[in-house]
Amino acid sequence: MLLSIAMMPLIWSSFWEKNKNKIITALVFSIPVAVYLLWNGLGIKLLDSMIFDYIPFIVLIGSVFVVTGGIYVAGDIEAKTSINILFLGIGAIIASVIGTTGAAMLLIRPLIQTNKDRKFKVHTILFFIAIVANCGGLLTPLGDPPLFLMYLRGANFTWFLKLILPWLFTNGILLFIYFIVDSFYHKKEPVEALIRDKTNILPIKIHGKFNLVWLAGIVLAVAFINEQYFTMIRINPYYGFLRESLIFLMALLSYFYTPRFTRISNNFNWNPIIEVAVLFFGIFVTIIPCILCLDANAENLGITNPNQFYYYTGLVSSFLDSAPAAVMFHSLAKNLGTLTGFSMAGISEEILKGICLASVFFGSITYIGNGPNFMIKAIAEENKIKMPHFFSYMFKFSLIVLLPIYILVQLIFISL
Repeated sequence: MLLSIAMMPLIWSSFWEKNKNKIITALVFSIPVAVYLLWNGLGIKLLDSMIFDYIPFIVLIGSVFVVTGGIYVAGDIEAKTSINILFLGIGAIIASVIGTTGAAMLLIRPLIQTNKDRKFKVHTILFFIAIVANCGGLLTPLGDPPLFLMYLRGANFTWFLKLILPWLFTNGILLFIYFIVDSFYHKKEPVEALIRDKTNILPIKIHGKFNLVWLAGIVLAVAFINEQYFTMIRINPYYGFLRESLIFLMALLSYFYTPRFTRISNNFNWNPIIEVAVLFFGIFVTIIPCILCLDANAENLGITNPNQFYYYTGLVSSFLDSAPAAVMFHSLAKNLGTLTGFSMAGISEEILKGICLASVFFGSITYIGNGPNFMIKAIAEENKIKMPHFFSYMFKFSLIVLLPIYILVQLIFISL
């Protein structure tokens, strides 16, 4: 299932671009697994995964998608290095509030519009992928799907704020490197390009600002409707769907009260969220045997310390997907049974930190590591920006810029 998501866009893009073919793919892989689970008396595992993982996941992702799709940022300002850094910095901050997908889709078009007169702009898109579409979304369960899945497994909403130092470190270094790179390329810009850029100025204007109210409602629902504040959810997890009901209500209010013009200006359509819903249906079904296998063999795999969890989670997140990577390695950690120290979400707090940091950061190592990466690449190419291909992205950017930073994160912030 994961290899299909990774390879189909590269080897059979005409087939993969249609959502009905993604539905076929998800069913082809998930139906045999579902039959196997039911045949072996494991239907309760399938039911629990779909009800308590998949449905909350899709409700949250879909609702944030609808609300942020009603916010349109228009304008064209001078594409100075300081302005681009401001775009990236704001994206890093709001990614933890509206999710990496929401932040990326909200800011990528105004960033491209701002830089349209510049000759050298590919590097800006690459750093946007790293910062806004990945590393920025670390501080709340809303930021990235693997964090929300850890939240559903018992991690407190505010626990993720403990990751603020690696968040500051990683995004700070990336912004500093971008400052050096963009300053260099800005000096190489043709004079006529800089003149055009300074001449064609339109002030930034935000349309659909009332959606910020609905967005705040989603944040508050996730933050406060949980076991920590409602003990009845611990007794009966079905009460947790009060949270999903309120989140879904925010999406409905956003959809019906946002002017149609705003969504049209934002190129809003349902295809991306349908794609996510279909593919993650397949992922959530097919991952169950993997988790059962890890449960049965946890002590024999030799993965026991936070550093190992960090790099193994990072490896899977880079080339497959960060959400199932986080779920699998959380399950592995939970079944080790010999962990000591502070715990969170049923596992060692230090191991949980390693899983969360790796699943968020390493999603930027390849285009397929995180959903927004390919979306940003596609939007950039629609705007005549020639993006590096899959392997060129790795060898010219992620392996030489990102990976050394992530190794430093492990050395500085994760205990042995």
